[in-house]
Amino acid sequence: MNELLKLLKQNALESPENMAKILGISVDDVKQKIAEYEKEGVIRAYQAVVNEEKLDTSLATTVIEVKVTPESEGGFDRIATRISKFPEVESVYLMSGTFDLLLFIKGRTMHEAAGFVSEKLATMPGVTSTATHFMMKTYKQNGILMQTRDDNERLKVSP
Repeated sequence: MNELLKLLKQNALESPENMAKILGISVDDVKQKIAEYEKEGVIRAYQAVVNEEKLDTSLATTVIEVKVTPESEGGFDRIATRISKFPEVESVYLMSGTFDLLLFIKGRTMHEAAGFVSEKLATMPGVTSTATHFMMKTYKQNGILMQTRDDNERLKVSP
C-alpha cells in the first residue's frame, strides 16, 4: 500500500498540508490523488473507530460462520450479496477453511442477534449451517487499542 493510503488509514482527518509535508509532495498532488482514489473506489468511506464499550448504548457484536451451497454461475457472490443487504450485517467475508462466509453483525442484545440468525439467515436458500459467536470484549479494532493503561505500567518479564 502506498504511503498516502497508510496515512489516511491512520488518521483520515489529517490535513492535506500535513500529509504533503510528511510525504514530501505538494498539497495539490495529495488532494488530486485522494480525489482519484475516491473516484476509482479505492477509498470506499471514511469512518471513526468507536469504542462502543464506553457508550451506554453499546451493541452486541456477533461473529457468524456460515456454510453455503455455491450457486451455479454465481458461486458465493450472489448469496454473499443477499446477506450483505440485511441492515444488521456490518461485514461479510469469503473465507477458506471449514466455513465459507464470515459475518459480523450488530444487535441491541444477544437475543436480537440470535433472532437474526434463526429467522433471517438460517432460513435463506443456500445456507446449510451456521455457528454463532458473541464477542465479549474488544481489545483492538482496526489497528487501534481500545483499552488504555497507564504509560508508566511496564509489562512483567517472567524468567
